[in-house]
Amino acid sequence: MTRAALIDDLTVVREGRTILAVEHLEIASHDRWVLLGPNGSGKSTLLTVLAGRLWPTTGTVELLGERLGRVDLRELRPRLGLLSSSLSRQLRVDLRVHDVVVTGVDGALEPWWREYPEAAHLAADRLLDEVGAGHLTTSTFGVLSDGERAKVLLARLLIAEPELLCLDEPAAGLDLGARELFLERLAQVFERQSATPVVLVTHHLEEIPPGLTHAAILTHGKVLVAGEVGDAITSATISEAFGVSVVVERYDGGRYSARARR
Repeated sequence: MTRAALIDDLTVVREGRTILAVEHLEIASHDRWVLLGPNGSGKSTLLTVLAGRLWPTTGTVELLGERLGRVDLRELRPRLGLLSSSLSRQLRVDLRVHDVVVTGVDGALEPWWREYPEAAHLAADRLLDEVGAGHLTTSTFGVLSDGERAKVLLARLLIAEPELLCLDEPAAGLDLGARELFLERLAQVFERQSATPVVLVTHHLEEIPPGLTHAAILTHGKVLVAGEVGDAITSATISEAFGVSVVVERYDGGRYSARARR
C-alpha cells in the first residue's frame, strides 16, 4: 500500500453551507498526522470522512487504496479504526472493561451478540496491559475516570487491528495528570504500531503526542497549511488559524505549547 488516504476537491455541504472544502490531501502509509484548528474549523468532519463514516458532497476520496463510490463501505469500515469520545455514551455503564475491549473486534456494543474466540480474550487482556489499564479488566466501565476510559477505548480500537487509526480528540476532558499519562501511553502505542498510519484531531497543541510526522492546520473549513509537522506548526500558522497572536514552542521529545504573545 503506497498511501493511506487521498483527497481531491472534497466538499461537505450542510443545509446549503459548505462546512469543509479540501483541494488536496495525501496521507502516506507511514505518516502520522495531526489535524489542528479551532472549534468549527472542519477538522472532525475531515476525520470522519477519513474514517469512512461520512460521505462527502463532492470530490474524490481514496482510503486504503479503495475509492469511495466503488467499494462496499461495510467491507472497508472495519479496516478504518475510529476513536471518539461519543462511544463512551453508547456503552452500557455496567459492562466489564474486558468486554468493552473484546467487543471491539467487530464493533459490537454488547458481548452477547456473538461468541468470541479465546484469542480475542487474550488479545483484550494484552492490550489493556499495553495501554496501562490491565488492572481494570474486571471493573465496570461506568466507574472509570475519564483518563481510564480513554485508555480502555484505545485498547478497544487496537483490538480490531485497523489499517488506519483515526482519533478524535482522544485527550479531551482529561486533567493535567491524566492527559500526560495518556499521551505517554499513546506515544508508546504509536511506536509499537509503527507500520500503521495515524490521523489525530485536537485543538490544543499540548495534546499532540510525540511521534507525529505531519500536520494540517484548518480554519473556516479549509486547510490553511499542510506538511511536515515542524514546517506546518509555527507561531504564524497557529496565530492565523486561531485568530490570536501566539508564540509556539516545541520541546525535546516533540511536544508543543502555545501562549499569547506579549
